[in-house]
Amino acid sequence: MAELAGLVQRLEVAVGRLEAMSTSGGGGGPAAASGAVSVYVEAYDNFLSGPVAQYTALSQKIGGDVQKHAELMKQAFSSQRQLLVTASNSQKPADSVLTSLLAPMSKVIQEVQAFREKNRSSPLFNHLSAVSESVPALGWVAMAPKPGPYVKEMQDAAMFYTNRVLKDYKEKDKMHVDWVNAYVSIWTELQAYIKQHHTTGLSWSKSGPVASASGGAPRGGAPAPPPPGPPPPPMDFGKSSGGDAGDTNRNALFASINKGADITKGLKHVSDDQKTHKNPALKTQTGPLPSGPKPFTARPTATASPARTLPPVLELDGKKWKVENQEGAQGLVISDTELKQVVYAFKCNNSTLQVKGKINSITLDNCKKLGLVFDDVVGIIEVINCKDVKVQVMGKVPTISINKTDGCHVYLSKDSLSCEIISAKSSEMNVLVPNKDGEYTEIPVPEQFKTVWDGSKLVTTATEIAG
Repeated sequence: MAELAGLVQRLEVAVGRLEAMSTSGGGGGPAAASGAVSVYVEAYDNFLSGPVAQYTALSQKIGGDVQKHAELMKQAFSSQRQLLVTASNSQKPADSVLTSLLAPMSKVIQEVQAFREKNRSSPLFNHLSAVSESVPALGWVAMAPKPGPYVKEMQDAAMFYTNRVLKDYKEKDKMHVDWVNAYVSIWTELQAYIKQHHTTGLSWSKSGPVASASGGAPRGGAPAPPPPGPPPPPMDFGKSSGGDAGDTNRNALFASINKGADITKGLKHVSDDQKTHKNPALKTQTGPLPSGPKPFTARPTATASPARTLPPVLELDGKKWKVENQEGAQGLVISDTELKQVVYAFKCNNSTLQVKGKINSITLDNCKKLGLVFDDVVGIIEVINCKDVKVQVMGKVPTISINKTDGCHVYLSKDSLSCEIISAKSSEMNVLVPNKDGEYTEIPVPEQFKTVWDGSKLVTTATEIAG
């Protein structure tokens, strides 16, 4: 009975797809016209109705920015399905046409990433970051010969943020934990799908017409943007811009090249008294040698406009202290703080910042040679995309996160020795621990790891750098 129920369910799904194609108004390209769905498009539909649908449903329950982000992701998967339909009915086109076919999906991927950047203050920023860091995995359709490993690499890029979501909500709200599991399963299932149907790259039809850039829009979506204009005409080797004259001149050029050794017969003979290596006196002459063109003289050009410099900012905006675009500012101080407030420092270079009192969190983003000193943080210190920064804890902090940073020194206090330091994609990290005499002991954070299979699981250990 269970098998019969499963068969009935699959038949209902198939009938629904056929009805959708018949009422979609031709948006499905050749597949919709013929009523046929290829094996791998049908497998992709199962993928969409499985982990992708589960992720979307949980995103709707969470709501807010996560739900809006998921709507963009639905558009991205829809665009990818349309490309798969085109590939299943068409032969692979030229690269210029393929770029046009990829453009709608590429545009949505950029919108997904831009949404995260526009909502850095969102309370669900870690959710947005997990999606934004891994959404380039949808570019597997342009990756050959290893699209599957590429998806795995993008999945790993999201792990830093999915782990933070799990840490924040593991004891608070199981829905967010389920959301992480559903989202991660998208990329796991996609790798399995690729391995079965597109092992070495997107599978194109062996028959049928060559794919064109006018393939129609995904069902239920907006029309695909028009393809870009034709490429510029090939360079004309002749003086005339006419087609016949250009062809004649090109043919003459190629004919002269094909002469082989005879091509040098028209060159002028240079006697020994005109050669500098046989007549050193020529090197001492001040005037230019009679042979050869005059050196190129650059025309005066307008002076390049200097890079735009944004004004420095140090202000309280709601609950967020903004410290932005500070250059060489020594002695920046934030003193009137409250527990609910956060500090966000962006593009601050060659500066020092002191935060007094107890605060919720501090983020350093795209800063260079910045020194941070703070009293107490009840949440987390984040160092993202920075270079040569120093962070000193005077009181307590539970977690310090270092991501995509080159050069970070963390000075711990006696009260903060139990804090967790989480690092990813970073180098030259050092933690300085206080001694009894008030001095510090510097300890490097491992950057290199060794992973082995022990027969049942992978075991990863830090390795020391020799020398």
